[in-house]
Amino acid sequence: MFENLSDRLSQTLRHVTGKAKLTEDNIKDTLREVRMALLEADVALPVVKDFVNAIKERAVGTEVSRSLTPGQAFVKIVQAELEAVMGAANEDLALNVAPPAVVLMAGLQGAGKTTTAGKLARFLKERKKKSVMVVSADVYRPAAIKQLETLANDIGVTFFPSDISQKPVAIAEAAIREAKLKFIDVVIVDTAGRLHIDADMMAEIQALHAAVKPVETLFVVDAMTGQDAANTAKAFGDALPLTGVVLTKVDGDARGGAALSVRSITGKPIKFIGMGEKSEALEPFHPDRIASRILGMGDVLSLIEQAEQNLDKEKAEKLAKKIKKGKGFDLEDFRDQLLQMKTMGGLGSLMEKLPNIGGVNLSQMGNAQGAAEKQFKQMEAIINSMTPAERRDPELISGSRKRRIALGSGTQVQDVGRLIKQHKQMQKMMKKFSTKGGMAKMMRGLGGMMPGGMPRL
Repeated sequence: MFENLSDRLSQTLRHVTGKAKLTEDNIKDTLREVRMALLEADVALPVVKDFVNAIKERAVGTEVSRSLTPGQAFVKIVQAELEAVMGAANEDLALNVAPPAVVLMAGLQGAGKTTTAGKLARFLKERKKKSVMVVSADVYRPAAIKQLETLANDIGVTFFPSDISQKPVAIAEAAIREAKLKFIDVVIVDTAGRLHIDADMMAEIQALHAAVKPVETLFVVDAMTGQDAANTAKAFGDALPLTGVVLTKVDGDARGGAALSVRSITGKPIKFIGMGEKSEALEPFHPDRIASRILGMGDVLSLIEQAEQNLDKEKAEKLAKKIKKGKGFDLEDFRDQLLQMKTMGGLGSLMEKLPNIGGVNLSQMGNAQGAAEKQFKQMEAIINSMTPAERRDPELISGSRKRRIALGSGTQVQDVGRLIKQHKQMQKMMKKFSTKGGMAKMMRGLGGMMPGGMPRL
């Protein structure tokens, strides 16, 4: 996400960070680079113009000239303006109403509306502790109704059945009546999408909006359509009183034009971003964190939140106690660590939230990342092909056992040998946990295990 923009802006701002003095001339060169970076990221032209003018106005004023580190002050201005463009802070859903609070999902076909309805239901259930009902008013696509039912069953929320012979307004009203009887907190209404904006579609969704009076009307849009996403959101916003935008497929959007254009063009806040296909892959949109990520400063707060939600605290505590007691870190434990990393979205998801270290950026690390992900999958397959006794005590693994494990995991004997060697390294590092500076030592050691190495900490 934002890889191209992040690389360009990081390089551009690096030239100005060390300057003892900023003049109109060196600011002019930097601003030209910033303008080009934003245009290449498919940010809407009016947004780029306003953004660059706002930076220029602040940079040539006293704010920078009085600073002891003008270059750093300039970077702070760019960060503040990025935040201002995307919205001052995350805007939460306004659900403090007499239940059920109705959330209406709107958008074009293929934007990921139904998937997002499921993700939002999970978010509200798990993070906001709300009881949720989902209902599909898409009477044109039977598959959409079935898809939402499957998602509801997987997530564990209430599904209200609907049928293509019914009218959308009747479906939504019946669902709300049922939700009142069952004391459900939130009803999410999924609506029909179209390939383009047309009068019939708008009339239908306006009638639905008037009937159910939602507290939130969220426009779901594909981030990969760039500034077109912002223009489509504006067209919907002119027809419906939108309360916010959800950007989907953000993980496939290396440019970031939609995220930087939507707020300015529509006047509506981005409330969530979809970061993948899985039902947990929905994050609240924090402009300050995204600005920090764009400038290569990382997004450690989101990383911590992600870890708290996904890591198995019980397993972590058991492992810590086991190591403190002097018991070995076996291959079962090793596999658990790999699986926990996978639940956090894999290595790529973790790396993009870390700051650029020593100028090493995500695009430069792309090949190493891909090789590491492949290696982790291979490791998991090898461990799964072992017997429980072999996992607990790798010393049992003789040459013939290695051949059997390699055959079972579709790997080579040398791959099995390499894994056992890496596990021994990890065991030694785990013993250092209780020593002074143990974590730093372990992280440095892990660098040697990764394909292409990792940046030194």
